[in-house]
Amino acid sequence: MQQPISITGLSSISPLGSNRSAIWESYLKNKHLFTSKSIKNASVPIARLAENQITAIEYLRQSESKYKHLDDSVLYAIITARNAISESGWNQDDDFGINIGSSRGATSLFENYHQQFLEKGNTETLTSPTTTLGNISSWVAHDLQTKGPEISHSITCSTALHAMLNGIAWLQSGLSDKFLVGGSEAALTDFTIAQMQALKIYSKDLKNEFPCRALDMDKKRNSMILGEGAAMACLELGKTESALATISEIGYATEPLQHNISISTDADCFQRSMHMAIKKVGEENIDAIVMHAPGTIKGDLAEYNAIQKIFCNKIPFLTTNKWKVGHTFGASGMLSVELAILMLQHQQTIEVPYISPQTKPDKLNNILVNAVGFGGNAVSILLSK
Repeated sequence: MQQPISITGLSSISPLGSNRSAIWESYLKNKHLFTSKSIKNASVPIARLAENQITAIEYLRQSESKYKHLDDSVLYAIITARNAISESGWNQDDDFGINIGSSRGATSLFENYHQQFLEKGNTETLTSPTTTLGNISSWVAHDLQTKGPEISHSITCSTALHAMLNGIAWLQSGLSDKFLVGGSEAALTDFTIAQMQALKIYSKDLKNEFPCRALDMDKKRNSMILGEGAAMACLELGKTESALATISEIGYATEPLQHNISISTDADCFQRSMHMAIKKVGEENIDAIVMHAPGTIKGDLAEYNAIQKIFCNKIPFLTTNKWKVGHTFGASGMLSVELAILMLQHQQTIEVPYISPQTKPDKLNNILVNAVGFGGNAVSILLSK
């Protein structure tokens, strides 16, 4: 990177909470946040927003007539974007850019409109404009009344970190001084969960103390669980006094497809993205890694194998939040960034309760955050204090 990037504002909404103090308190408890949903008379674990968060989203929906027809994924993005911008102190005159992505987008709306079409042979006037991929960033721009560029994309589960890459590229190019980036996902629909079950990667173990066994390399069953939420970050060029953390380096890579959903055994894409992100700092100076670790046998192990290849016998402290909040698809990478920033601020690691105790670093200065999507689209972001 030509210059470091400051994160001057950060906001999220997820089962962890909606403000950083509550989110940190949630991380300090060795309890997951899964509830259950009935699908075809069977209970399926999910990570849903809390009732007070759902109430806040509904209040936003009713606050403007145009918002009544928007998908939850858009409303999650609007509410977190407002909070992130408020923390950063930005306003309309800053003409900042926006890049918000989603793996699935307007899932619930799309499925409802499609069902209506099957039953009635027609659909609503707003079907197309409210379900397009660009829907999220454009509505956030409308809400914030910005004039800068607005970009939307889907790169499956690494979407949020790819949004961060895009924002950094705009800043480094000199085309923009500030960029709002993030991801939003509201995909807890029966059909979406059925798709994950069809892949045989979804957790069936509701009775286990920890139904998602992300980072457990000895698990015998896939244990991914879907969650929902959104997270946004405000990026500014250079180091600022108000920075929550600094993006020191970035890494990215894609590997040839061997299968529609899986990456290679040793996650070649992660090896290259991590190497790119840490080559200037050196692997000995990485204190912790927030792993993608979706809770699948092959996915977790491939990423771990890649870490072993890069770090050899000096593996940093490893953690993930998916054992607690599930996999939020396109938003997951930014929620991992939030966890990394919280650990840097509090100078405390968050352990995964069911794995063997790890040696904790004396100090947290540099934390690597990983994300990857279907097709091996890996991103590694190096955050520094």
